[in-house]
Amino acid sequence: MSAGALAAGWTDSSSIGYPVLFGGVLLGSVVPVVPTGAVVGAGAAFAVTAHELDVVLVVLVATLGAWAGDLVTFAICRFGGPAAVRWVARGQHADRIEEVREQFHRHGWQIVVVGRLLPAGRIPVLLAAGALAYPWRRLLPASLLAAFLWAVAYAALGVVSGGIFDSPLIAVLLATVLVLVVGAVLNVVGSHRRRTPDPEPEPDPSACGPA
Repeated sequence: MSAGALAAGWTDSSSIGYPVLFGGVLLGSVVPVVPTGAVVGAGAAFAVTAHELDVVLVVLVATLGAWAGDLVTFAICRFGGPAAVRWVARGQHADRIEEVREQFHRHGWQIVVVGRLLPAGRIPVLLAAGALAYPWRRLLPASLLAAFLWAVAYAALGVVSGGIFDSPLIAVLLATVLVLVVGAVLNVVGSHRRRTPDPEPEPDPSACGPA
């Protein structure tokens, strides 16, 4: 292979785009410094407008990256020492983690799926799963399904952005902003619901004795 052909291969968008997508999602799933949803949305928008990436492959690569990141995080929560668990749990509220633990007993694998789809829900779920020694045979398929649904949802936002603008740059920027706005709105709604106390049941008049 000539040097020119080798250089062309390394500069091809597909050769760079898929590894960057996988690495960004994996990194953001383990160390939450990268907005993984924005990475997927941007990748899908670029695929629709530039036609140098395939949307289906974007979803599959994002799914594998998210799945691998969740498994790494779960392994840290289950087998890591107290320091490692505290590192994963930084910024999390203890009452939220305890609430998720109680939900595990009633719903099991459904909590794994919902936790990946809801903003700020993934870490408490994985912390609770690790503390409860949730079995791998149940976690693996549940987390794979969760990662796939998550990737499809954020890729769909990117496809919408790509359908509005023909410019790959503008479509990527719009997809990134759109994903971040949707995530912020869901975070606000989730925080409000957690702060709102459940209404107390009204007293049953029939339970009262005669005056």
